[in-house]
Amino acid sequence: MPQHPEPHAVFSADEGVCAQVQQLLDRCSALPPLITGVVYPCSGDALRGALEAAERRLIQPVLYGPLPQLQQIAQAEQLDLSGCRLVAANSAESAAQRAAQDAGLGQVQALMKGSLHSDVFLHAILQHEHQLLTGRLLSHCAVGLLPGFTRPLFLSDAALNIAPSTDQKREICQNAIDLAIALGVRQPKVAVLAAVELVNPHMPATLDGALLAKMADRRQIVGALVDGPLDLDAAISPEAARSKQIDSPVAGQADILLVPDIEAGNLVYKVWSFMGAGVTAGLVLGARVPLILTSRADHAPSRLLSTALAALLAQHQAGGPVASSTPQGV
Repeated sequence: MPQHPEPHAVFSADEGVCAQVQQLLDRCSALPPLITGVVYPCSGDALRGALEAAERRLIQPVLYGPLPQLQQIAQAEQLDLSGCRLVAANSAESAAQRAAQDAGLGQVQALMKGSLHSDVFLHAILQHEHQLLTGRLLSHCAVGLLPGFTRPLFLSDAALNIAPSTDQKREICQNAIDLAIALGVRQPKVAVLAAVELVNPHMPATLDGALLAKMADRRQIVGALVDGPLDLDAAISPEAARSKQIDSPVAGQADILLVPDIEAGNLVYKVWSFMGAGVTAGLVLGARVPLILTSRADHAPSRLLSTALAALLAQHQAGGPVASSTPQGV
């Protein structure tokens, strides 16, 4: 009997997706567990997600919250807290503040959102006295392991920045590139998405696409090939790119999809999460430590995969070797 469940037993996805999930988990197997502050895990799903990640040695959890409530939830859900350090905090706000303080002091290496609201979680991180800010824009990057794709797709920003400016999109793009490289994509291909693939002065998203592509040419964005504007089908489908006669090293094979605004990104992310047989995960990037911003609606596999992303990102930020990426292609 294996120590951990096989991916088919954990992930209700097709075989190709399960294989990609296992590859990412396998890359973490040689890493020490990431000491992770789990902020206010006061629901069965939040607590179970942290403990499942601990069972797979992805994280070493430090739980911040009201201790009697955590013990009560663990007993009701038949969960064992003996391997966790518990830090008493009577409210979601105090749990977030204490966890952010400990992260700034280096006592935890990552932070995971539990069952509190995202704004409470992020408010603590944004406090300058906690020393978690780096001067970079905080942005969310989702990773989708999807049927029909033999590579992960990255999507940003679907959760944090509502209507980013061109310069904010440049920072969002750089954050996503850094995460892709941490996962082993050697030279990510970034598609700046719009409704059409031609520059139209009346469509701001197309202007941003052209500007960001030129910024990459001038090394204002580094580590990736960037092209835009591209519509979604031309970005990910070689057939669509050929039929539209788009001559681009990115078209048809994009790794990173940079969306125009939060509404477009959130819709794409929700389609990935709830209308397919894939697995999605995500992190908030730009802080001194990885921030695992799970949704209360996320399934357990998404929570587990998000912790794997955090472990790989932390390894990359610490200067460790980068594992090879999954094969490229559709």
